[in-house]
Amino acid sequence: MINRTLSSHLRAMALKFPVISVTGPRQSGKTTLCKSVFENYTYVSLENPDIREFALSDPKGFLNQYDKYVILDEVQNVPNLFSYIQSIVDESGINGQFILSGSQNFLLSQQISQSLAGRTYIFHLLPLSLEELKPTDYYFRNTSAHIFYGGYPRLFKNDIHPNDFYPSYIQTYIERDLRTIANVHNLNTFRQFIKICAGRTGQLINTNAIGNQLGINHKTVKSWLSILESSFIIFTLKPWHKNFNKRIIKSSKLYFYDTGLACSLLGIKDVSEIDVHFAKGALFENFIISEVLKNNYNANTVKDLYFWRDNTGHEIDLIIEETHHAKFTEIKSSQTINPSYFKGLDYLYKISENENNERYVVYGGDEIQNRTDYTILPWNSLKPLQ
Repeated sequence: MINRTLSSHLRAMALKFPVISVTGPRQSGKTTLCKSVFENYTYVSLENPDIREFALSDPKGFLNQYDKYVILDEVQNVPNLFSYIQSIVDESGINGQFILSGSQNFLLSQQISQSLAGRTYIFHLLPLSLEELKPTDYYFRNTSAHIFYGGYPRLFKNDIHPNDFYPSYIQTYIERDLRTIANVHNLNTFRQFIKICAGRTGQLINTNAIGNQLGINHKTVKSWLSILESSFIIFTLKPWHKNFNKRIIKSSKLYFYDTGLACSLLGIKDVSEIDVHFAKGALFENFIISEVLKNNYNANTVKDLYFWRDNTGHEIDLIIEETHHAKFTEIKSSQTINPSYFKGLDYLYKISENENNERYVVYGGDEIQNRTDYTILPWNSLKPLQ
């Protein structure tokens, strides 16, 4: 088993909270993680039809049977359990009593948030990060291979080629999961919608343009984007808004949690195709930002991530907001450093008028450079952005 960085945090928080919740995309390794960290717990999968029926029809009886030191997997299938769990943990006062996992972002539900507010610690387990892969035999020496394969554990555990894994993953998501998340009538149109999203990786979201391409209205596009976000297929970066006396772009940018999935949707069949693909730069940018996101989640130091662009063409790919300053980060797939990479960083640094702001360039090369005004980071050394 590949060691997951979240393991120690899970153990620590189970000593302080009665309920631990682990959510994330399907196949990201949630079940394996929970079983390995809490190996003495009873494991119950609510994907099992008989067990699910028991929990749905008799939640009290179900929780009387599984009321202590239990892992309830795919718990979003029986949302009524949460209010009963609240009563149980309030009465017992036992920490680490329930471990809940789910492959959809079930914790966004208002009902669930209210039921377990203050009682649960929430973890997001994303696909494997570079830092998790480095000690293993699955670590590649070039960025294109990592972009192509992505980070889903089953690919490595079962030696599955991305061309076999991702089409099945997408089909399963659309034909099974999607039906439980929302009432989408035209699955074929939704398939095209996901592919269009992959083609717009790293771009500003234009719901009207997407809708026109598919023959659907912008409200449906917004709804479908929300579905992809809630099931951990995509995430968005919001623009960084500061009063710099310039009109700032207000649309968000779209990214995939896993670049392997994006490559599959783009029809990329081999690592070698990435270097000549029109989306190479966007996929590299997506890869770096998703790695920063994973590292922050895994380190339990989730920070707000943004991008910045004004209407005159100045742009910064990634801004990590700290308490008293920000990290301005330019992302380039090239293996060499070009002086033009610093222009946007210098412009924003100047108008931001905060000398504590830091300037970074992440590139496709191998060398760390600590310059006077900038830090140059290779694609596989992203800890300074944590």
